[in-house]
Amino acid sequence: MTMTSKQDTRTIDVALGQRSYPVWIGQGLLDDHTRWRSALRGRHALVISNRTVAPLYLERVAKGLDGLQWSPFLIDDGEAHKTFANVGLALEALAQLGATRDACVVALGGGVVGDLAGFSAACWMRGIDFIQMPTTLLAMVDSSVGGKTGVNLPAGKNLVGAFHQPRAVVADIDTLATLPQREYRAGLAEVVKGAAIGDLPFFEWLERHADALAARETAPLIEAIARKVQYKAGVVARDETEQGERALLNLGHTFGHALEAAGKYTTTLLHGEGVAVGMLLAAQLSERLGMSQAADTARLHRLLTTLGLPTAIPPGMDPEQLLALMRLDKKNTAGTLRLILWRGVGKAEIVSGVAEDAVLATLRDAITA
Repeated sequence: MTMTSKQDTRTIDVALGQRSYPVWIGQGLLDDHTRWRSALRGRHALVISNRTVAPLYLERVAKGLDGLQWSPFLIDDGEAHKTFANVGLALEALAQLGATRDACVVALGGGVVGDLAGFSAACWMRGIDFIQMPTTLLAMVDSSVGGKTGVNLPAGKNLVGAFHQPRAVVADIDTLATLPQREYRAGLAEVVKGAAIGDLPFFEWLERHADALAARETAPLIEAIARKVQYKAGVVARDETEQGERALLNLGHTFGHALEAAGKYTTTLLHGEGVAVGMLLAAQLSERLGMSQAADTARLHRLLTTLGLPTAIPPGMDPEQLLALMRLDKKNTAGTLRLILWRGVGKAEIVSGVAEDAVLATLRDAITA
């Protein structure tokens, strides 16, 4: 990361009726104990992290928990560990801690940790507080905001979960300095996604600042995170439980989740990489259906490539299997595919009853390209 002088902390409020919570974005926030400690209301805390992140940052968080009864709960790193088995172990850890209804779960890690921690918090005593401390760009701009929690099944990703909003999100961009380049780039896919859905000026800004973002320059990075979070916060405020507009945030996800499941949640594709390929497939399908132009697809392809993101389906994947996995997507209704497509940059929409032959043709063309 290219570090400049310390940037001021940006605060974005996610307003949900009479409820709201802050998303803090800046440098040195894990050490800003006065700020985030105020979000803990009780005497007990369980810090859920993984064995990669904990050695780097757990000690800093622990200093802010001084005086509380708390314990760490660590899982192995990776999407394959977002399971019911680990939720069960996390709940056992809460029991061992003697956690009461005013306890708090702290999620220190990426999206896997945040999803599992939030779901565990939603289950314990029918719902206790939790705080998101995302340490990946992907989690900062997407999964830590909005209250979606869950675990995977062999049949598909995030098929089990709950809407459970955090008390606060602490996005300390200093943690991105230890993030591998591939994971950092994967997070940029979610930034692009927000702009592609409904923010043409932001997409144009990303095109102008793509090289700076790829180089991890601090000021553009904070600006990109803040703009993506602000966009998502507005959508979540209008549609918390995904009854309508919030479904647009899944642009590329139906394709992407199928790609991840086909790869058995291994290193074949990271989630953000799946979203990048999935967005491009959605654009290609939109073009096939006459909803958008080839120039729109090319523009998205160009930005993703500049940011170092993959745009091709991994070798060896079967289009028929991918289509079968797409049929399990949570957005589908009445046995028909319901996809997020677009009419060009910034003009995404929900399309029901998408013809499977068009989807299959798009997948086949992408695989043979």
